Amino acid sequence: MLKLAALPNISTRTMFSAFTATALFSVASLSNAALFNDNLPTDKDAELSVGVNVMAVKSAYDLEDSTEVRVLPGVFYDNNRIYARGAQAGAYLINDGVNQLSAYAQLAGNSFDPDDANGALQGLDERKLSAEAGISYQRRTPIGAFRGQFATDVLDESGGNTGRLTYLAKITRNKLTVYPSIGFEYHDAAYNEYYYGVSEEESAETGVAAYKSNSSLNPYVSVSANYDFNERWAGFANQSVSYVPNEQYDSPMVDSRTEAATTLGLLYKF
Repeated sequence: MLKLAALPNISTRTMFSAFTATALFSVASLSNAALFNDNLPTDKDAELSVGVNVMAVKSAYDLEDSTEVRVLPGVFYDNNRIYARGAQAGAYLINDGVNQLSAYAQLAGNSFDPDDANGALQGLDERKLSAEAGISYQRRTPIGAFRGQFATDVLDESGGNTGRLTYLAKITRNKLTVYPSIGFEYHDAAYNEYYYGVSEEESAETGVAAYKSNSSLNPYVSVSANYDFNERWAGFANQSVSYVPNEQYDSPMVDSRTEAATTLGLLYKF
C-alpha cells in the first residue's frame, strides 16, 4: 500500500497545485461540448507559426548586470478550440467570437541568481522561475478587448497567486499589425514573499535586512507588433514595461522602480 509518508519531498501545497492544474484542464476539455450554442466552429485551416525569440529582460533586482538575454522558442496557433501564444498555451471553454473563457498554463515568476547579485545579496537563496495555471476571460468590444485572468503557481516555487486586468487594442496597416495593451497585474503576499522577501535566517547569515512583503498591484504597458514579410515568414517584436510598487521596491533585493522586457522574433508559418 502506498503511503503519503513515502513521498516526503511533495508538500501539501504542491499536491494541491497539481490537482488545481489537473482540474482546470479537465474542465477545459468540456469546450467541445459547446457550453454556448453559438461557439465558433473549429478552424481546420488555422495557421501554425513556429520560430525563435530573443528577449532582453531588465530586472528590478540589484544585480551586477540587470539585463539578461534569453533565447526562447515561439509558437503561435489558434483554431478556436486550443491556442498557443508564446509562453502560454490553453483551451477555450467558451469562444463565440465576442466572449472567450479559457483555461491556460504559462511560465511565471522571476528568477534571482545570487551569483549575479551585488554585495551581501550574494548570500541569499536563489529564486526560481515557475509555471502557473489559471482561468482567463476576454470580452471583445467595438473599442477593444478587456481581459481578466487569475492563476496559481503549480510548481510550488512561490505557492502564490497572480491576476491581471488588461485592455487590448489591435491596429492593422497592410502587412503590419500592432497590439497595444495596458493594465494591472496582481501578486499576492505569498508570491511577493518568495520573490522579494528576506527571511530572518537569510538576514542573520548575510547582514541583509529582513523583509516581509504584502500583496501588490503592478501597472504595466505593452506593445506587440507582427509584420508579414511574405506568406511564410513574419517578424515579431514586443516591448513591455512594468512599474514596481512599494511592496516590492522596499525589498533590499530591489534597486529599480521598473522592469522591462524587449523581444525580437522570427516566425515561420506552416
